[in-house]
Amino acid sequence: MELSTWLSLATICILGAMSPGPSLAVVLRHSLYNSALHGIVASVSHGMGVGLYAVLSLLGLAGLITHYPLLFQGLVIGGAIYLAYMGIKILTSTSSGINVQQSVSQVNFKQAAQDGFAIAFLNPKLAIFFLALFSQFIDPDKMTVYTAAIMCATVLVIDTLWYFFVSVLTARAKQRFDLASKQQIIDKALGVVFLLLALRVVVTQLS
Repeated sequence: MELSTWLSLATICILGAMSPGPSLAVVLRHSLYNSALHGIVASVSHGMGVGLYAVLSLLGLAGLITHYPLLFQGLVIGGAIYLAYMGIKILTSTSSGINVQQSVSQVNFKQAAQDGFAIAFLNPKLAIFFLALFSQFIDPDKMTVYTAAIMCATVLVIDTLWYFFVSVLTARAKQRFDLASKQQIIDKALGVVFLLLALRVVVTQLS
């Protein structure tokens, strides 16, 4: 793959990773509730989920979803349910500022990894996106395993690095601006955001 072609692919991936959505909300939640490391774990697992979709897109998953729309709808609705679950879980938690901030820091990294991967895996639109994206950069006559590996690695690394940056920045902001003392407000805001994201997914799917 030529450098100019790779730079074009990387630029689109950067813009895609930076667009706000459920993934950003999940990483922010773990960075604010727990620590930068929790956010980084969620970032890495999310990057793996995105990278998995990139690989599967090259193997033809997007075509399978197109021919079997119920599979696509099932995954989309599953993602909405997961978002709603996280929103309700946040809204029903008993928050009390600093004390909660200290207790929730005990949340294990497995949960952060699960949330990061799930929010990517339950978004089958990624398969369609990568199929559309890769089709602009793939020359069937020159496609090799090496080229495919570079493309998928580019997607994975860029996505992971962006959310890594978000995690560190959010954790530092939490300490600098004493966000722990405003935990109750943040709880409610995040809970509402997750529920609104879930509602948007359902409405978009039904329409």
